Amino acid sequence: MGDLLGNLDGHEVQLAIFGFCFLLVTVMGFAAGRWRPTQDVHTLEEWGLGGRAFGNWATFFLLSGDVYTAYTFVAVPTLVYGVGAAGFFPVSFLVIVYPIVFVVLSRFWSVSHVHGFVTPAEFVRARFGSRALALAVAITGILATMPYIALQLVGLEAVFKVLGLPPGWPLTIAFVVLALYTFNSGLRAPALISIVKDTLVLWTVLAILLVVFTRDGGWASVIKTAGARFAETPSQSDGLLLPGSGQLNYVTLALGSALALFLYPHTMTAALAARNRSTLRRNLAVMPLYTLTLGVVMLAGFAALLDGVTPIGGDRNTVVPLWFDKAFPDWAAGLAFAAIGVGAMVPAAIMSIAAANLFTRDIYKEYIRPDATPRQETQVSKFASLTVKFGAVLVILVLDTQFAIDLQLIGGVFVMQTLPAVALGLYTNWFHRWALIGGWILGLLTGLVMLYQVPQIGGADGRTVLREHFGGSAWPLSHLGFDTTATIYVGVVALAANILVAAVLTPVLRGLGVPDGVDRTDPRDYVADEGDARVKRMTEILDGTPPQAAEYVPLPGTEPTGSRPTLGQRWPTTSARRQR
Repeated sequence: MGDLLGNLDGHEVQLAIFGFCFLLVTVMGFAAGRWRPTQDVHTLEEWGLGGRAFGNWATFFLLSGDVYTAYTFVAVPTLVYGVGAAGFFPVSFLVIVYPIVFVVLSRFWSVSHVHGFVTPAEFVRARFGSRALALAVAITGILATMPYIALQLVGLEAVFKVLGLPPGWPLTIAFVVLALYTFNSGLRAPALISIVKDTLVLWTVLAILLVVFTRDGGWASVIKTAGARFAETPSQSDGLLLPGSGQLNYVTLALGSALALFLYPHTMTAALAARNRSTLRRNLAVMPLYTLTLGVVMLAGFAALLDGVTPIGGDRNTVVPLWFDKAFPDWAAGLAFAAIGVGAMVPAAIMSIAAANLFTRDIYKEYIRPDATPRQETQVSKFASLTVKFGAVLVILVLDTQFAIDLQLIGGVFVMQTLPAVALGLYTNWFHRWALIGGWILGLLTGLVMLYQVPQIGGADGRTVLREHFGGSAWPLSHLGFDTTATIYVGVVALAANILVAAVLTPVLRGLGVPDGVDRTDPRDYVADEGDARVKRMTEILDGTPPQAAEYVPLPGTEPTGSRPTLGQRWPTTSARRQR
Protein backbone atom coordinates (compact mmCIF):
# COMPACT_ATOMS: atom_id res chain seq x y z
CA MET A 1 0.00 0.00 0.00
CA GLY A 2 2.89 2.31 0.79
CA ASP A 3 4.37 1.77 -2.67
CA LEU A 4 0.99 2.47 -4.22
CA LEU A 5 0.52 5.78 -2.39
CA GLY A 6 4.16 6.79 -2.52
CA ASN A 7 5.64 8.93 0.27
CA LEU A 8 2.84 11.03 1.73
CA ASP A 9 5.18 12.44 4.41
CA GLY A 10 2.45 13.86 6.64
CA HIS A 11 0.08 14.86 3.86
CA GLU A 12 -2.73 12.51 4.90
CA VAL A 13 -5.12 15.35 5.80
CA GLN A 14 -4.48 17.19 2.54
CA LEU A 15 -4.96 13.99 0.52
CA ALA A 16 -8.20 13.16 2.35
CA ILE A 17 -9.71 16.59 1.64
CA PHE A 18 -8.50 16.52 -1.96
CA GLY A 19 -10.00 13.04 -2.38
CA PHE A 20 -13.34 14.13 -0.92
CA CYS A 21 -13.58 17.09 -3.32
CA PHE A 22 -12.60 14.86 -6.23
CA LEU A 23 -15.33 12.38 -5.27
CA LEU A 24 -17.85 15.23 -4.98
CA VAL A 25 -17.19 16.59 -8.46
CA THR A 26 -17.23 13.05 -9.87
CA VAL A 27 -20.74 12.47 -8.52
CA MET A 28 -21.82 15.89 -9.81
CA GLY A 29 -20.30 15.13 -13.20
CA PHE A 30 -22.34 11.96 -13.67
CA ALA A 31 -25.48 13.57 -12.20
CA ALA A 32 -25.17 16.50 -14.62
CA GLY A 33 -26.59 14.31 -17.39
CA ARG A 34 -29.98 14.57 -15.67
CA TRP A 35 -29.73 18.33 -15.12
CA ARG A 36 -32.51 19.96 -17.20
CA PRO A 37 -32.11 17.73 -20.27
CA THR A 38 -33.87 18.69 -23.48
CA GLN A 39 -36.41 16.54 -25.28
CA ASP A 40 -33.81 15.18 -27.71
CA VAL A 41 -30.78 13.88 -25.83
CA HIS A 42 -29.06 12.29 -28.82
CA THR A 43 -27.90 15.42 -30.62
CA LEU A 44 -24.70 17.40 -30.62
CA GLU A 45 -26.81 20.39 -29.59
CA GLU A 46 -27.60 18.65 -26.32
CA TRP A 47 -24.33 16.84 -25.56
CA GLY A 48 -21.86 19.38 -26.93
CA LEU A 49 -23.69 22.66 -26.16
CA GLY A 50 -25.91 21.80 -23.20
CA GLY A 51 -29.05 22.31 -25.30
CA ARG A 52 -28.01 25.95 -25.89
CA ALA A 53 -30.10 26.72 -22.84
CA PHE A 54 -27.77 27.86 -20.02
CA GLY A 55 -29.02 30.81 -18.00
CA ASN A 56 -27.10 33.53 -16.18
CA TRP A 57 -25.50 31.52 -13.38
CA ALA A 58 -24.65 28.48 -15.47
CA THR A 59 -23.14 30.69 -18.18
CA PHE A 60 -21.08 32.65 -15.65
CA PHE A 61 -19.60 29.55 -14.05
CA LEU A 62 -18.99 27.91 -17.42
CA LEU A 63 -17.19 30.96 -18.83
CA SER A 64 -15.09 31.45 -15.71
CA GLY A 65 -14.20 27.77 -15.64
CA ASP A 66 -13.27 28.02 -19.31
CA VAL A 67 -11.05 31.13 -19.11
CA TYR A 68 -9.47 30.83 -15.64
CA THR A 69 -7.75 27.44 -15.76
CA ALA A 70 -5.38 25.47 -13.55
CA TYR A 71 -2.52 26.58 -15.79
CA THR A 72 -3.50 30.19 -15.05
CA PHE A 73 -3.48 29.61 -11.30
CA VAL A 74 -0.26 27.56 -11.23
CA ALA A 75 2.04 28.39 -14.15
CA VAL A 76 1.43 32.16 -14.13
CA PRO A 77 2.30 32.66 -10.42
CA THR A 78 5.29 30.42 -11.13
CA LEU A 79 6.34 32.85 -13.87
CA VAL A 80 5.99 35.73 -11.39
CA TYR A 81 8.15 33.72 -8.98
CA GLY A 82 10.82 33.40 -11.66
CA VAL A 83 10.85 36.76 -13.48
CA GLY A 84 8.66 39.20 -11.55
CA ALA A 85 6.76 41.94 -13.40
CA ALA A 86 6.91 40.24 -16.82
CA GLY A 87 4.74 37.45 -15.39
CA PHE A 88 1.77 39.78 -14.92
CA PHE A 89 0.93 39.94 -18.63
CA PRO A 90 -2.26 37.79 -18.22
CA VAL A 91 -3.87 40.60 -16.20
CA SER A 92 -3.18 42.99 -19.07
CA PHE A 93 -4.44 40.70 -21.80
CA LEU A 94 -7.62 39.84 -19.90
CA VAL A 95 -8.36 43.56 -19.55
CA ILE A 96 -7.89 43.86 -23.33
CA VAL A 97 -9.85 40.79 -24.32
CA TYR A 98 -13.20 41.36 -22.61
CA PRO A 99 -14.26 44.44 -24.61
CA ILE A 100 -13.36 42.49 -27.76
CA VAL A 101 -15.26 39.33 -26.87
CA PHE A 102 -18.26 41.36 -25.69
CA VAL A 103 -18.99 42.40 -29.27
CA VAL A 104 -17.40 39.55 -31.24
CA LEU A 105 -18.90 36.59 -29.37
CA SER A 106 -22.33 38.21 -29.36
CA ARG A 107 -22.34 38.28 -33.17
CA PHE A 108 -21.03 34.73 -33.29
CA TRP A 109 -23.79 33.60 -30.91
CA SER A 110 -26.49 35.12 -33.12
CA VAL A 111 -25.35 33.82 -36.50
CA SER A 112 -24.67 30.38 -35.02
CA HIS A 113 -28.15 30.14 -33.51
CA VAL A 114 -29.82 31.21 -36.74
CA HIS A 115 -28.02 28.57 -38.79
CA GLY A 116 -27.45 25.93 -36.13
CA PHE A 117 -23.65 26.19 -36.19
CA VAL A 118 -21.82 24.24 -33.49
CA THR A 119 -18.26 25.20 -34.43
CA PRO A 120 -16.46 28.28 -35.82
CA ALA A 121 -15.40 26.22 -38.85
CA GLU A 122 -19.05 25.73 -39.79
CA PHE A 123 -19.53 29.48 -39.75
CA VAL A 124 -16.48 30.00 -41.98
CA ARG A 125 -17.79 27.45 -44.49
CA ALA A 126 -21.13 29.25 -44.69
CA ARG A 127 -19.67 32.75 -44.71
CA PHE A 128 -17.05 32.24 -47.42
CA GLY A 129 -18.45 29.19 -49.20
CA SER A 130 -15.19 27.29 -48.79
CA ARG A 131 -14.82 23.74 -47.48
CA ALA A 132 -11.04 24.00 -47.66
CA LEU A 133 -10.94 27.14 -45.50
CA ALA A 134 -13.31 25.55 -42.98
CA LEU A 135 -11.10 22.45 -42.84
CA ALA A 136 -8.05 24.66 -42.20
CA VAL A 137 -9.86 26.39 -39.31
CA ALA A 138 -10.98 23.04 -37.85
CA ILE A 139 -7.53 21.43 -38.00
CA THR A 140 -5.89 24.53 -36.54
CA GLY A 141 -8.39 24.61 -33.68
CA ILE A 142 -7.89 20.93 -32.82
CA LEU A 143 -4.08 21.12 -32.93
CA ALA A 144 -4.00 24.34 -30.88
CA THR A 145 -6.35 22.88 -28.25
CA MET A 146 -4.44 19.63 -27.67
CA PRO A 147 -1.41 21.15 -25.86
CA TYR A 148 -3.75 23.50 -23.99
CA ILE A 149 -5.53 20.44 -22.58
CA ALA A 150 -2.18 18.85 -21.75
CA LEU A 151 -1.16 21.93 -19.80
CA GLN A 152 -4.20 21.65 -17.56
CA LEU A 153 -2.56 18.48 -16.31
CA VAL A 154 0.56 20.41 -15.29
CA GLY A 155 -1.21 21.90 -12.27
CA LEU A 156 -2.77 18.59 -11.29
CA GLU A 157 0.55 16.77 -11.64
CA ALA A 158 2.24 19.45 -9.49
CA VAL A 159 -0.30 18.85 -6.70
CA PHE A 160 0.33 15.10 -6.84
CA LYS A 161 4.09 15.73 -6.54
CA VAL A 162 3.61 17.90 -3.45
CA LEU A 163 1.32 15.28 -1.90
CA GLY A 164 4.04 12.68 -2.44
CA LEU A 165 2.02 10.50 -4.82
CA PRO A 166 3.96 8.49 -7.41
CA PRO A 167 3.92 9.72 -11.02
CA GLY A 168 1.68 8.16 -13.63
CA TRP A 169 -1.29 6.36 -12.20
CA PRO A 170 -2.93 9.15 -10.10
CA LEU A 171 -2.97 11.45 -13.12
CA THR A 172 -4.29 8.70 -15.38
CA ILE A 173 -7.08 7.73 -12.98
CA ALA A 174 -8.15 11.35 -12.55
CA PHE A 175 -8.57 11.82 -16.28
CA VAL A 176 -10.19 8.44 -16.83
CA VAL A 177 -12.90 9.56 -14.41
CA LEU A 178 -13.09 12.94 -16.16
CA ALA A 179 -13.41 11.22 -19.53
CA LEU A 180 -16.22 8.97 -18.30
CA TYR A 181 -18.48 11.66 -16.85
CA THR A 182 -17.82 13.97 -19.82
CA PHE A 183 -18.75 11.08 -22.13
CA ASN A 184 -21.96 10.61 -20.15
CA SER A 185 -23.02 14.22 -19.50
CA GLY A 186 -21.32 16.36 -22.13
CA LEU A 187 -21.01 20.11 -21.54
CA ARG A 188 -23.42 19.99 -18.62
CA ALA A 189 -20.75 18.23 -16.50
CA PRO A 190 -18.13 21.02 -16.53
CA ALA A 191 -20.90 23.63 -16.25
CA LEU A 192 -22.16 22.09 -13.00
CA ILE A 193 -18.70 21.31 -11.62
CA SER A 194 -17.63 24.91 -12.30
CA ILE A 195 -19.74 25.94 -9.32
CA VAL A 196 -17.50 23.91 -7.02
CA LYS A 197 -14.39 25.08 -8.86
CA ASP A 198 -15.21 28.78 -8.48
CA THR A 199 -16.15 28.34 -4.82
CA LEU A 200 -12.80 26.70 -4.10
CA VAL A 201 -10.85 29.29 -6.10
CA LEU A 202 -12.52 32.25 -4.40
CA TRP A 203 -11.93 30.65 -0.99
CA THR A 204 -8.24 30.14 -1.89
CA VAL A 205 -7.91 33.80 -2.90
CA LEU A 206 -9.37 34.87 0.45
CA ALA A 207 -7.00 32.48 2.26
CA ILE A 208 -3.98 33.98 0.44
CA LEU A 209 -4.99 37.48 1.49
CA LEU A 210 -5.55 36.47 5.12
CA VAL A 211 -2.32 34.49 5.40
CA VAL A 212 -0.17 37.34 4.08
CA PHE A 213 -2.03 40.12 5.91
CA THR A 214 -1.61 38.38 9.27
CA ARG A 215 2.15 37.95 8.87
CA ASP A 216 4.76 40.43 10.12
CA GLY A 217 5.23 43.12 7.51
CA GLY A 218 2.32 41.87 5.37
CA TRP A 219 2.49 42.55 1.66
CA ALA A 220 5.21 45.18 2.11
CA SER A 221 7.57 42.49 3.35
CA VAL A 222 6.61 40.23 0.44
CA ILE A 223 7.33 42.90 -2.18
CA LYS A 224 10.56 44.01 -0.48
CA THR A 225 11.88 40.45 -0.39
CA ALA A 226 10.97 39.85 -4.03
CA GLY A 227 12.74 43.04 -5.10
CA ALA A 228 15.91 42.05 -3.22
CA ARG A 229 15.79 38.56 -4.73
CA PHE A 230 15.58 39.82 -8.31
CA ALA A 231 18.34 42.37 -7.68
CA GLU A 232 20.70 39.52 -6.82
CA THR A 233 20.15 37.50 -10.00
CA PRO A 234 22.43 37.90 -13.04
CA SER A 235 19.47 37.99 -15.43
CA GLN A 236 18.55 41.38 -16.90
CA SER A 237 14.98 40.32 -17.72
CA ASP A 238 13.56 40.00 -14.18
CA GLY A 239 12.58 42.51 -11.52
CA LEU A 240 9.63 44.28 -9.93
CA LEU A 241 9.55 46.61 -12.94
CA LEU A 242 9.79 45.70 -16.60
CA PRO A 243 13.26 46.22 -18.08
CA GLY A 244 13.34 48.46 -21.14
CA SER A 245 14.24 45.58 -23.43
CA GLY A 246 11.22 43.58 -22.29
CA GLN A 247 8.49 46.18 -22.78
CA LEU A 248 7.85 45.48 -26.47
CA ASN A 249 7.49 41.76 -25.85
CA TYR A 250 5.19 42.42 -22.87
CA VAL A 251 2.85 44.62 -24.91
CA THR A 252 2.76 42.34 -27.97
CA LEU A 253 2.39 39.23 -25.81
CA ALA A 254 -0.57 40.76 -23.97
CA LEU A 255 -2.20 41.83 -27.25
CA GLY A 256 -1.53 38.53 -29.00
CA SER A 257 -2.76 36.46 -26.06
CA ALA A 258 -5.97 38.51 -25.98
CA LEU A 259 -6.59 37.86 -29.68
CA ALA A 260 -5.82 34.16 -29.29
CA LEU A 261 -8.03 33.56 -26.24
CA PHE A 262 -11.41 34.15 -27.88
CA LEU A 263 -10.36 32.24 -31.02
CA TYR A 264 -9.84 29.00 -29.13
CA PRO A 265 -12.74 26.62 -29.87
CA HIS A 266 -13.52 26.05 -26.19
CA THR A 267 -14.18 29.77 -25.62
CA MET A 268 -16.69 29.82 -28.47
CA THR A 269 -18.29 26.58 -27.28
CA ALA A 270 -18.96 28.08 -23.86
CA ALA A 271 -20.46 31.19 -25.49
CA LEU A 272 -22.83 29.16 -27.70
CA ALA A 273 -24.29 27.41 -24.67
CA ALA A 274 -25.89 30.66 -23.40
CA ARG A 275 -29.67 30.82 -23.89
CA ASN A 276 -29.66 34.31 -25.46
CA ARG A 277 -27.48 37.29 -26.34
CA SER A 278 -28.38 39.17 -23.17
CA THR A 279 -27.23 36.28 -20.99
CA LEU A 280 -23.93 36.09 -22.82
CA ARG A 281 -23.29 39.84 -22.87
CA ARG A 282 -24.29 40.28 -19.23
CA ASN A 283 -21.79 37.64 -18.10
CA LEU A 284 -19.01 38.91 -20.33
CA ALA A 285 -19.55 42.36 -18.83
CA VAL A 286 -18.97 41.15 -15.24
CA MET A 287 -16.24 38.64 -16.04
CA PRO A 288 -13.39 41.22 -15.64
CA LEU A 289 -14.16 41.21 -11.89
CA TYR A 290 -12.79 37.67 -11.84
CA THR A 291 -9.45 39.01 -13.06
CA LEU A 292 -8.98 40.58 -9.61
CA THR A 293 -8.73 37.07 -8.17
CA LEU A 294 -6.06 36.22 -10.73
CA GLY A 295 -3.99 39.21 -9.63
CA VAL A 296 -4.07 38.03 -6.01
CA VAL A 297 -3.07 34.46 -6.90
CA MET A 298 -0.18 35.77 -9.00
CA LEU A 299 1.18 37.58 -5.95
CA ALA A 300 1.53 34.16 -4.33
CA GLY A 301 4.63 33.81 -6.49
CA PHE A 302 6.23 36.69 -4.56
CA ALA A 303 5.06 35.18 -1.24
CA ALA A 304 6.84 31.93 -2.18
CA LEU A 305 10.07 33.92 -2.54
CA LEU A 306 9.60 35.34 0.95
CA ASP A 307 9.22 31.84 2.42
CA GLY A 308 12.19 30.46 0.49
CA VAL A 309 10.19 27.82 -1.39
CA THR A 310 12.39 25.54 -3.53
CA PRO A 311 10.77 23.63 -6.43
CA ILE A 312 10.63 19.83 -6.23
CA GLY A 313 13.21 18.36 -8.57
CA GLY A 314 13.59 21.69 -10.36
CA ASP A 315 9.92 21.66 -11.45
CA ARG A 316 8.83 25.26 -10.90
CA ASN A 317 5.19 24.31 -11.39
CA THR A 318 5.32 22.93 -7.84
CA VAL A 319 6.14 26.36 -6.36
CA VAL A 320 2.56 27.51 -5.65
CA PRO A 321 1.31 24.15 -4.25
CA LEU A 322 4.46 23.99 -2.09
CA TRP A 323 3.76 27.47 -0.73
CA PHE A 324 0.15 26.50 0.03
CA ASP A 325 1.48 23.43 1.84
CA LYS A 326 3.95 25.50 3.86
CA ALA A 327 1.90 28.61 4.65
CA PHE A 328 -1.61 27.12 5.12
CA PRO A 329 -2.94 24.77 7.79
CA ASP A 330 -3.26 21.17 6.54
CA TRP A 331 -7.01 21.36 5.96
CA ALA A 332 -6.70 24.69 4.15
CA ALA A 333 -3.89 23.39 1.96
CA GLY A 334 -6.10 20.44 1.05
CA LEU A 335 -8.84 22.79 -0.14
CA ALA A 336 -6.30 24.83 -2.12
CA PHE A 337 -5.02 21.65 -3.76
CA ALA A 338 -8.60 20.75 -4.63
CA ALA A 339 -9.07 24.19 -6.22
CA ILE A 340 -6.11 23.50 -8.51
CA GLY A 341 -7.28 19.97 -9.30
CA VAL A 342 -10.89 20.87 -10.09
CA GLY A 343 -9.62 23.95 -11.91
CA ALA A 344 -7.72 21.59 -14.21
CA MET A 345 -10.58 19.21 -14.91
CA VAL A 346 -13.25 21.78 -15.81
CA PRO A 347 -11.44 23.51 -18.69
CA ALA A 348 -9.97 20.20 -19.88
CA ALA A 349 -13.51 18.86 -20.27
CA ILE A 350 -14.72 21.93 -22.18
CA MET A 351 -11.66 21.91 -24.43
CA SER A 352 -12.01 18.23 -25.27
CA ILE A 353 -15.69 18.71 -26.13
CA ALA A 354 -14.88 21.68 -28.37
CA ALA A 355 -12.14 19.74 -30.20
CA ALA A 356 -14.47 16.75 -30.59
CA ASN A 357 -17.21 18.95 -32.04
CA LEU A 358 -14.76 20.31 -34.61
CA PHE A 359 -13.75 16.80 -35.67
CA THR A 360 -17.33 15.57 -35.87
CA ARG A 361 -18.98 18.47 -37.70
CA ASP A 362 -16.10 19.62 -39.91
CA ILE A 363 -14.17 16.45 -40.71
CA TYR A 364 -16.31 13.36 -40.03
CA LYS A 365 -19.64 14.66 -41.28
CA GLU A 366 -18.19 16.84 -44.03
CA TYR A 367 -15.70 14.37 -45.54
CA ILE A 368 -16.22 10.89 -44.10
CA ARG A 369 -19.97 10.38 -43.58
CA PRO A 370 -22.10 13.25 -44.89
CA ASP A 371 -25.34 11.32 -44.18
CA ALA A 372 -24.56 10.80 -40.48
CA THR A 373 -27.62 11.05 -38.23
CA PRO A 374 -27.67 13.31 -35.15
CA ARG A 375 -27.26 10.22 -32.94
CA GLN A 376 -24.22 9.09 -34.93
CA GLU A 377 -22.72 12.58 -34.74
CA THR A 378 -23.07 12.56 -30.98
CA GLN A 379 -21.49 9.13 -30.60
CA VAL A 380 -18.53 10.09 -32.78
CA SER A 381 -18.04 13.31 -30.82
CA LYS A 382 -18.12 11.42 -27.51
CA PHE A 383 -15.40 9.02 -28.61
CA ALA A 384 -13.37 11.85 -30.15
CA SER A 385 -13.43 13.63 -26.78
CA LEU A 386 -12.01 10.49 -25.15
CA THR A 387 -9.21 10.36 -27.70
CA VAL A 388 -8.32 14.00 -27.13
CA LYS A 389 -8.14 13.57 -23.34
CA PHE A 390 -5.94 10.49 -23.44
CA GLY A 391 -3.73 12.15 -26.04
CA ALA A 392 -3.21 15.01 -23.61
CA VAL A 393 -2.32 12.60 -20.78
CA LEU A 394 0.17 10.92 -23.09
CA VAL A 395 1.82 14.27 -23.84
CA ILE A 396 2.40 14.91 -20.13
CA LEU A 397 3.60 11.38 -19.31
CA VAL A 398 5.95 11.01 -22.28
CA LEU A 399 7.26 14.53 -22.96
CA ASP A 400 9.08 16.95 -20.69
CA THR A 401 6.73 19.46 -19.04
CA GLN A 402 8.72 22.42 -20.31
CA PHE A 403 8.36 21.09 -23.85
CA ALA A 404 4.59 20.83 -23.34
CA ILE A 405 4.51 24.52 -22.36
CA ASP A 406 6.39 25.34 -25.56
CA LEU A 407 3.73 23.41 -27.48
CA GLN A 408 1.04 25.62 -25.92
CA LEU A 409 2.92 28.74 -27.01
CA ILE A 410 3.04 27.34 -30.52
CA GLY A 411 -0.67 26.57 -30.28
CA GLY A 412 -1.40 30.20 -29.42
CA VAL A 413 0.57 31.37 -32.45
CA PHE A 414 -1.31 28.91 -34.65
CA VAL A 415 -4.84 29.67 -33.46
CA MET A 416 -4.27 33.40 -34.09
CA GLN A 417 -4.03 32.60 -37.80
CA THR A 418 -7.77 31.87 -37.86
CA LEU A 419 -8.58 35.47 -36.88
CA PRO A 420 -9.10 36.85 -40.44
CA ALA A 421 -11.58 34.11 -41.33
CA VAL A 422 -13.40 33.81 -37.99
CA ALA A 423 -13.27 37.18 -36.20
CA LEU A 424 -13.02 39.51 -39.20
CA GLY A 425 -15.47 37.25 -41.04
CA LEU A 426 -18.10 38.17 -38.46
CA TYR A 427 -17.96 41.74 -39.78
CA THR A 428 -17.07 41.46 -43.46
CA ASN A 429 -16.98 38.99 -46.32
CA TRP A 430 -14.65 41.19 -48.38
CA PHE A 431 -11.71 38.79 -48.21
CA HIS A 432 -11.47 36.21 -50.98
CA ARG A 433 -11.63 32.65 -49.71
CA TRP A 434 -8.37 31.61 -51.44
CA ALA A 435 -6.66 34.78 -50.18
CA LEU A 436 -7.60 33.77 -46.62
CA ILE A 437 -6.13 30.31 -47.19
CA GLY A 438 -2.95 31.88 -48.56
CA GLY A 439 -2.67 34.18 -45.56
CA TRP A 440 -3.29 31.25 -43.21
CA ILE A 441 -0.48 29.22 -44.81
CA LEU A 442 2.01 32.10 -44.74
CA GLY A 443 1.07 32.98 -41.14
CA LEU A 444 1.71 29.42 -39.99
CA LEU A 445 5.02 29.21 -41.86
CA THR A 446 6.14 32.60 -40.52
CA GLY A 447 5.28 31.55 -36.99
CA LEU A 448 7.10 28.22 -37.28
CA VAL A 449 10.26 29.80 -38.72
CA MET A 450 10.37 32.45 -36.01
CA LEU A 451 9.68 29.95 -33.21
CA TYR A 452 12.48 27.78 -34.55
CA GLN A 453 14.85 30.73 -34.14
CA VAL A 454 13.96 31.30 -30.46
CA PRO A 455 16.39 29.64 -28.02
CA GLN A 456 15.60 28.75 -24.43
CA ILE A 457 17.84 30.78 -22.13
CA GLY A 458 18.47 29.86 -18.50
CA GLY A 459 21.07 28.37 -16.21
CA ALA A 460 22.75 29.86 -13.15
CA ASP A 461 23.94 32.93 -15.03
CA GLY A 462 20.64 33.45 -16.83
CA ARG A 463 22.42 33.44 -20.19
CA THR A 464 23.07 29.76 -20.92
CA VAL A 465 21.34 28.35 -24.00
CA LEU A 466 19.42 25.32 -22.74
CA ARG A 467 17.79 24.57 -26.10
CA GLU A 468 18.56 26.18 -29.43
CA HIS A 469 15.11 25.96 -31.03
CA PHE A 470 11.46 26.31 -29.95
CA GLY A 471 12.54 27.68 -26.59
CA GLY A 472 9.74 30.24 -26.26
CA SER A 473 7.66 32.79 -28.14
CA ALA A 474 9.80 35.95 -27.69
CA TRP A 475 11.63 36.49 -31.01
CA PRO A 476 14.86 38.58 -30.73
CA LEU A 477 14.88 41.69 -32.92
CA SER A 478 18.61 41.16 -33.30
CA HIS A 479 17.73 38.70 -36.10
CA LEU A 480 16.83 41.77 -38.17
CA GLY A 481 20.26 43.28 -37.60
CA PHE A 482 19.31 45.63 -34.77
CA ASP A 483 21.76 46.06 -31.91
CA THR A 484 19.23 45.39 -29.16
CA THR A 485 18.14 42.72 -26.71
CA ALA A 486 14.45 43.56 -27.26
CA THR A 487 12.07 40.79 -28.34
CA ILE A 488 8.60 40.60 -29.86
CA TYR A 489 5.83 38.02 -29.56
CA VAL A 490 5.91 35.70 -32.58
CA GLY A 491 2.12 35.46 -32.89
CA VAL A 492 1.66 39.18 -33.58
CA VAL A 493 4.22 39.16 -36.42
CA ALA A 494 2.76 35.99 -37.97
CA LEU A 495 -0.77 37.42 -37.82
CA ALA A 496 0.36 40.67 -39.45
CA ALA A 497 1.90 38.67 -42.32
CA ASN A 498 -1.33 36.66 -42.60
CA ILE A 499 -3.60 39.70 -42.87
CA LEU A 500 -1.25 41.49 -45.27
CA VAL A 501 -1.18 38.56 -47.69
CA ALA A 502 -4.96 38.10 -47.50
CA ALA A 503 -5.51 41.81 -48.17
CA VAL A 504 -3.12 41.87 -51.15
CA LEU A 505 -4.30 38.62 -52.73
CA THR A 506 -8.02 39.44 -52.51
CA PRO A 507 -8.13 42.13 -55.26
CA VAL A 508 -5.55 40.19 -57.31
CA LEU A 509 -7.68 37.02 -57.34
CA ARG A 510 -10.85 38.94 -58.16
CA GLY A 511 -8.99 40.75 -60.94
CA LEU A 512 -7.99 37.37 -62.36
CA GLY A 513 -11.60 36.23 -62.26
CA VAL A 514 -11.15 33.54 -59.61
CA PRO A 515 -14.70 32.90 -58.33
CA ASP A 516 -15.74 33.64 -54.78
CA GLY A 517 -17.85 31.32 -52.69
CA VAL A 518 -21.51 31.87 -51.85
CA ASP A 519 -22.20 33.63 -48.56
CA ARG A 520 -25.14 31.86 -46.90
CA THR A 521 -25.50 34.38 -44.08
CA ASP A 522 -27.58 37.54 -43.91
CA PRO A 523 -26.62 40.84 -42.20
CA ARG A 524 -29.57 40.44 -39.82
CA ASP A 525 -28.32 37.01 -38.71
CA TYR A 526 -25.56 38.69 -36.69
CA VAL A 527 -27.95 40.53 -34.36
CA ALA A 528 -30.71 37.91 -34.01
CA ASP A 529 -31.78 36.98 -30.49
CA GLU A 530 -34.02 34.61 -28.59
CA GLY A 531 -37.62 34.92 -29.76
CA ASP A 532 -36.56 35.78 -33.31
CA ALA A 533 -38.40 33.42 -35.65
CA ARG A 534 -35.18 32.65 -37.49
CA VAL A 535 -33.31 31.49 -34.39
CA LYS A 536 -33.22 27.71 -34.01
CA ARG A 537 -33.25 25.46 -30.96
CA MET A 538 -33.99 28.14 -28.41
CA THR A 539 -35.31 27.76 -24.89
CA GLU A 540 -38.99 28.26 -25.80
CA ILE A 541 -38.80 25.36 -28.22
CA LEU A 542 -36.98 23.15 -25.72
CA ASP A 543 -39.57 23.92 -23.05
CA GLY A 544 -42.43 23.14 -25.43
CA THR A 545 -43.65 26.71 -25.88
CA PRO A 546 -43.42 28.01 -29.47
CA PRO A 547 -41.59 31.33 -29.85
CA GLN A 548 -43.42 34.47 -30.76
CA ALA A 549 -42.91 35.58 -34.33
CA ALA A 550 -40.90 38.76 -34.63
CA GLU A 551 -42.01 41.62 -36.82
CA TYR A 552 -39.27 42.10 -39.38
CA VAL A 553 -38.48 45.22 -41.29
CA PRO A 554 -36.56 44.26 -44.44
CA LEU A 555 -33.40 46.09 -45.38
CA PRO A 556 -33.85 48.80 -48.05
CA GLY A 557 -33.94 47.31 -51.51
CA THR A 558 -34.43 43.74 -50.24
CA GLU A 559 -38.20 43.53 -49.87
CA PRO A 560 -39.62 40.34 -51.39
CA THR A 561 -41.95 40.78 -54.32
CA GLY A 562 -44.46 38.22 -53.07
CA SER A 563 -46.28 37.83 -49.79
CA ARG A 564 -44.58 38.22 -46.42
CA PRO A 565 -42.68 35.15 -45.18
CA THR A 566 -44.34 32.83 -42.74
CA LEU A 567 -42.87 31.79 -39.40
CA GLY A 568 -39.53 30.08 -39.94
CA GLN A 569 -39.00 31.44 -43.46
CA ARG A 570 -36.33 34.02 -44.24
CA TRP A 571 -36.26 37.09 -46.40
CA PRO A 572 -34.27 36.76 -49.63
CA THR A 573 -30.59 37.62 -49.36
CA THR A 574 -29.60 41.24 -49.68
CA SER A 575 -28.61 42.65 -53.03
CA ALA A 576 -25.45 43.95 -51.39
CA ARG A 577 -24.35 40.45 -50.41
CA ARG A 578 -21.35 39.26 -52.34
CA GLN A 579 -21.98 36.14 -54.38
CA ARG A 580 -19.09 33.84 -53.75
